[in-house]
Amino acid sequence: MLKILKIRKTQGYQAIPDVTAAKIREPFRGLPHIESKKCSSCGQCISLCPSDAIQLKPLSIDMGKCIFCGDCKRECPEKAISFSTFYKIAADERNKLIVKSGVTPEKFMADAITIRKEVSSIFGTSLKLRQVSAAGCSGCEWELTACGNVNFDMGRFGIEIVASPRHADGLIITGPVSENMAKALEDAYLSIPDPKIVILAGSCAISGGIFQESEALQRSFMEKHKIDLYIPGCPVHPLTVINGIIDFLRKK
Repeated sequence: MLKILKIRKTQGYQAIPDVTAAKIREPFRGLPHIESKKCSSCGQCISLCPSDAIQLKPLSIDMGKCIFCGDCKRECPEKAISFSTFYKIAADERNKLIVKSGVTPEKFMADAITIRKEVSSIFGTSLKLRQVSAAGCSGCEWELTACGNVNFDMGRFGIEIVASPRHADGLIITGPVSENMAKALEDAYLSIPDPKIVILAGSCAISGGIFQESEALQRSFMEKHKIDLYIPGCPVHPLTVINGIIDFLRKK
């Protein structure tokens, strides 16, 4: 007991007091900043992008495909692409993850997640999620585990990852969904009582990421079931996950 008290005194209060206002420093890459007027349409960014996340006309980055490697920023001769440290980049519709010129953090936040009264009324005080790693690399999985540690403490908001789909209100999926995991993913979904929600966490889950052209994938789940929240990242950051879910659950 004395050792525990000594550690607490030495380390102080470890949890982030306000996750909605926390700061992340570089080299973290969050919301892209695009200046299309600078773009000369040389196409170098497209040739470098490993996940086909960039389009030229108009110049845009799809955060659902982007792995945030930063090659486009480093190699763009006109410096038309950069990344901010803004981490509140979750959205409730797939097309909202496509960032074009002129999109600021304020503008993105205003449109990213629409308040749904039925969601906040049912899940607003407690949300239990079953996490399924559908052929993930363990990057996003580790970050989801970190969401519950002493620093981020997602549980204080009533949000928890549980051991069984029968105890869950929804799924949070990581990984590109391989053919070998497709049936297990569907079984987990069917085992969750209605009403339920589905969250995709990470570029692999949202689009397949760098594996999107692989013949080993079986992503029909995304076509069969409604996706309620998209959380981009490679891997996802705990603050992106927590803020995305909080905004999704918020009341008017």
